[in-house]
Amino acid sequence: MSNTFTVKDMNLWYGDFHALKDVSLDIPGGQITALIGPSGCGKSTFLRSLNRMNDLVQGCRITGDIRLCGEDIYGGMDVNLLRKRVGMVFQKPNPFPMSVYDNIAYGPRTHGIRKRAQLDEIVERSLRDAAIWDEVKDRLNRSALGLSGGQQQRLCIARALAAQPEVILMDEPTSALDPISTGRIEDLALDLKNDYTIVMVTHNMQQAARISDRTVFFLLGEVIESGETEQIFSLPKDSRTEAYVTGRFG
Repeated sequence: MSNTFTVKDMNLWYGDFHALKDVSLDIPGGQITALIGPSGCGKSTFLRSLNRMNDLVQGCRITGDIRLCGEDIYGGMDVNLLRKRVGMVFQKPNPFPMSVYDNIAYGPRTHGIRKRAQLDEIVERSLRDAAIWDEVKDRLNRSALGLSGGQQQRLCIARALAAQPEVILMDEPTSALDPISTGRIEDLALDLKNDYTIVMVTHNMQQAARISDRTVFFLLGEVIESGETEQIFSLPKDSRTEAYVTGRFG
């Protein structure tokens, strides 16, 4: 399995605060990689570095090497192209205040697709791939804000899929959802890994154990351990990992 992302000696500062320290990590394609660790340990900061969302943060400085399929994303890569290839789903569902249809068509339109038939096809395919087509096909022209929280989150996943990315980043995508909606998003992630690489930040140990192929444990801005999920949870090599996954701290 080839690596989608290869990260070497990455450091990140917010002003004087050294938030990520010497992170080196391979993220394989076609798998779900879970990033776990206590609050404030750098998981979301790392995730946002993979599509350069941290560029928007004043005083943020990054050194080291981050490559997407061999290309240096901080070299001369067009950031809009990068975000087309690497989609993002946030912790709280954030549909645009427009119709369900326009939420999905928004990205393709910004990339120059104007034909109605083509947009119709992208909208239906994206909503089907996000397992929400049957629930919204009769309300495509109604506001997306009228959907339930779980539906809004699947809509946001569909919106990410509409750009046909290679990677989907998920920042605690189920933390604001009820157990049934959470289960649906987890099932969806398992389906999507057949076509996409998924990197997911989660606070939920059971979720990481249930759906991820690989797990990375962050602590105080450092990667303490990474490996196959089963190994991390059953035979961690580092005592700090063991203490975290067994619930003794965090």
